[in-house]
Amino acid sequence: WLSCRLYCEEAKDPKRRSCQTVLAQALDVVVRSFAPILPHLAEEVFQHIPYKKDSEGVFRTGWINASSAWKKPGIEEAIEGACAMRDSFLGSISGKNALEYEVIIVIEPGLLFELMEALQAEETSTVSQLNEIMMASRTTLLSELPKETPADANITKGTFLINLEGGDICDQSSYKVIARPIAKAKCPRCRKYTSESSSTPCPRCLNVLAGKGST
Repeated sequence: WLSCRLYCEEAKDPKRRSCQTVLAQALDVVVRSFAPILPHLAEEVFQHIPYKKDSEGVFRTGWINASSAWKKPGIEEAIEGACAMRDSFLGSISGKNALEYEVIIVIEPGLLFELMEALQAEETSTVSQLNEIMMASRTTLLSELPKETPADANITKGTFLINLEGGDICDQSSYKVIARPIAKAKCPRCRKYTSESSSTPCPRCLNVLAGKGST
């Protein structure tokens, strides 16, 4: 999902910039981690990082210094929960192209549902963090099963155990993942199946091309 943010969003879009920030932080940590073992390689990588303003070298700028701002309660559990649901989804389509599907995630109201809402505030989205993790073209988050489920839909069930505050908060929630072929055309720009026609970009890409950013 990183490639979609990097190459499909507008250059200054917060989603794209946040992705670049994470990659920059990850590179910094990795380089400093292997510097004691591979000093010449680490120094060469460090000197070629384009956004580094100092030239003192990797060994003169200190050890790993991760900001506490990166540690947000619930985020790790939200990502792990979403990845568990993604595994259920991908397993249900047997190696087929995930972008050809839309996903409906059904979770009863509770802690797990609230964590997923942190990744997708709206009920249905093609650009949310949850949808990016699911790798589908569209994701819908519901608290109860839809009244009608198409005959060609794949339904998988699972459970996820949440541990917060060092185990002080524990909650095991069940979920259902419904995968069905999406009735949209492939966008010629982002390759998601979110366009009305294969010859025209999807609404998100049209906004980006027009300089309005994603919606």
